[in-house]
Amino acid sequence: MAFKRIIQEYLRQWKLSSTRKPLIIRGARQVGKTTVIRDFAKSYTYLVVLNLEKAADRRFFDNFDDVQTIAEALLLAHNIPSSGLQDTLLFIDEIQESPKAIQLLRYFYEEIPTLHVISAGSLLEFAIQRVPSFPVGRVEFLYLYPMNFQEYLEALGKQALLEQLNEVPVKPFAHHTLMDAFHRYAIIGGMPEVIKTDLEESNLSDLTKIYESIWSTYKNDVEKYTSSDTERKVIKHLMDVAPLFMDERIKFQGFGNSNYRSREVGEAFRTLDDAKIVRLIYPTTGLQPPLKADLKKSPRLQFLDTGLVNYTLGIQAEMLAMSDLNSAYKGAVIPHLVTQELISLQHVSSHVPYFWVREKTQSSAEVDLLYAYNKLVLPIEIKSGSTGSLKSLHQFIEAVDHPYAIRIYGGSFNVEQAITPNKKPYLLLSLPYYAGTMLPQYIAWFTSKYAI
Repeated sequence: MAFKRIIQEYLRQWKLSSTRKPLIIRGARQVGKTTVIRDFAKSYTYLVVLNLEKAADRRFFDNFDDVQTIAEALLLAHNIPSSGLQDTLLFIDEIQESPKAIQLLRYFYEEIPTLHVISAGSLLEFAIQRVPSFPVGRVEFLYLYPMNFQEYLEALGKQALLEQLNEVPVKPFAHHTLMDAFHRYAIIGGMPEVIKTDLEESNLSDLTKIYESIWSTYKNDVEKYTSSDTERKVIKHLMDVAPLFMDERIKFQGFGNSNYRSREVGEAFRTLDDAKIVRLIYPTTGLQPPLKADLKKSPRLQFLDTGLVNYTLGIQAEMLAMSDLNSAYKGAVIPHLVTQELISLQHVSSHVPYFWVREKTQSSAEVDLLYAYNKLVLPIEIKSGSTGSLKSLHQFIEAVDHPYAIRIYGGSFNVEQAITPNKKPYLLLSLPYYAGTMLPQYIAWFTSKYAI
């Protein structure tokens, strides 16, 4: 079962581009990279697939040093006429297994530009470190993440509901149906195999083996790229206990009630960040773009997939009975998922959003997310409380020169005029949880309709 993914539109644009370069699809293992590319390959007359985990496929790069010879050998092996080169897709899967193949991508661009080349791999950051001369400027990148809510509705075949989600602003009659669908998505997450199995079986107990397999694969994969037994032990510890800290900012020193030093934990987390399994979300104190992370302050943890974390914490059954998921795991699940939804829109970069802090004795504050739009930085609070409880958001609004603020919560769409405790008027856009992937469109609509 091949799900429709948003990245497919980027692939179509790449295929038609006159400045097309060999493309590397990056992302954690099991987010659907191979499936997406194989589905996209149906738009070509010819397809050559190499899996570099297989010695028989890797030999094309082991045995030859120039791409012209490699291309001729591949066309011959797959019975493709030389006249078909420009309608052939060469898909190099698991390219991290051959640093030489990564290095040679530049020569496909320079010497055989008519051949369409896509590669994919997991843990590519580690493989790139072993490449003597990475082809900077000679390749393009796209990033793939777990399926977001839009893609989830597409997978369910709920086209009418997806159309309503894409309406800005959303119609009131669609709200409860969208909330019901989002509830299930928030519980199981966006890993393609999990969604596929849930569609077929529709029982949480049938997903257990899938979650276990994915999490075990990540543990085994990352440990391959550690440089010492100590780092391996630290990473194992982090993988075991880090989900417990989804609801708080973390300190590296002694993380998870351990004896590990700050440097050891920091290096291990950065390894997991490179693998895209756990991302470190740092705060900023900035009020205007461009925003810059403050790496001296404590970060938050952002895991690849909320469903994986829910399973690891053992809270999925409990979540089934909740009417408002805002309270799930000390209020951490929905902010985590909204952040995941925003990251899923970043197909051309691996950028993660920031959150905002002001750390003063009498007026400390922390806003869940910031969104830079044109010359504005908009604060986003994720909660179900009334406007009167938005203390940190009010501090942010009082510090900036614009009146726009956003709340993501368990209620319905709304725009209201509000006022801070210090009497500064502002506009509060309240969005339901399910609107995370539509946030860019809502912000454009909000700032245009209520232009200052």
